[in-house]
Amino acid sequence: MTTTATKDVSAKAGRGSTRTRGLIHWAKGQYPLYILIALLIVAALSTDSFFTARNLTNLILQASVIGIVVLAQFLIVLTGGIDISVGSVVGLAGVMSAMIIGGASVPLAIIVAIAVGVLIGLLNGYFVAFRGLEPFIVTLGMLSLARGLVYTFTEGVPVQPQAENFRAIATATILGFPLIGIIWLVLALAVWFMARRTVFGRRIFAIGSSPEAAYASGVPVKQTLLAVYIIAGAMVGFAGFLLASRVGVGTPTAGTLYELDSIAAVVIGGASLRGGKGSVLGAVFGTLIFGIITNLLVLLNVSTFLQDAFRGGLILVAVVMTTVHFRSRKKKTVLSIP
Repeated sequence: MTTTATKDVSAKAGRGSTRTRGLIHWAKGQYPLYILIALLIVAALSTDSFFTARNLTNLILQASVIGIVVLAQFLIVLTGGIDISVGSVVGLAGVMSAMIIGGASVPLAIIVAIAVGVLIGLLNGYFVAFRGLEPFIVTLGMLSLARGLVYTFTEGVPVQPQAENFRAIATATILGFPLIGIIWLVLALAVWFMARRTVFGRRIFAIGSSPEAAYASGVPVKQTLLAVYIIAGAMVGFAGFLLASRVGVGTPTAGTLYELDSIAAVVIGGASLRGGKGSVLGAVFGTLIFGIITNLLVLLNVSTFLQDAFRGGLILVAVVMTTVHFRSRKKKTVLSIP
């Protein structure tokens, strides 16, 4: 019995040691979290206005829409692709949701916005997966097409929806927390579950790591890529409705530069633009980092030109840190091979 008890204690100690090593390994790669914590400290020391209920609510409202777009971009980046049309799709979906039947029905507006995103995602996915075109080129063309349609439909004039409750989703709160923020977090959990706990998610990572190897192992590469672009398009379209709901009108310029912000947030969150590496938590952290920087610079009355400079500098730092992190992991993996 003494021997059995000793073995049980040793086994428990071994499991505890394994968990500790796993936690330390996880902590070493969470530099987006450390950047976020540092930003919060800087914000607290810089201005008393940051940690107010009103400002934090505004921060969540601003981060939620782009946060959903970041989740969509994250899925595409995992496959080794990139989508620079997301900003234009946000604008087109928002305008169409406010324009169809005068925006008199909120449920119909949501359906229209998602349908717009799905259609564009279907086109992007078809050309990338079944025609073998480069994602950058395909989505560059879609960027111009979608934005051109926006200005054609609106002639540059914002579209005013008729529904009195069109802004309800964007202005509603649950226990004081913005509903739009809850929607963002729920979608983040859904994307995490899909990416990490389903066969479809494993296929996405496999394609991003090596499409040829994924195909050789039986993964339906083309169908999976098409599904990823459709899912991402649906989320971007829904984000377009949420942005129109928050603003109260379908704005032709809505979503401008969202493509750059979403890509930057994904990179800052630790994802590799080569595909196959990244986490939803990192994408959420990247979104919050960008949101906090923008919010803080506005509170400090920093010029918009300097805001762009800060963004560019942060992107460069994130890219360097991501590259160093992945090279370090690759080197350790090579050294561990007997």
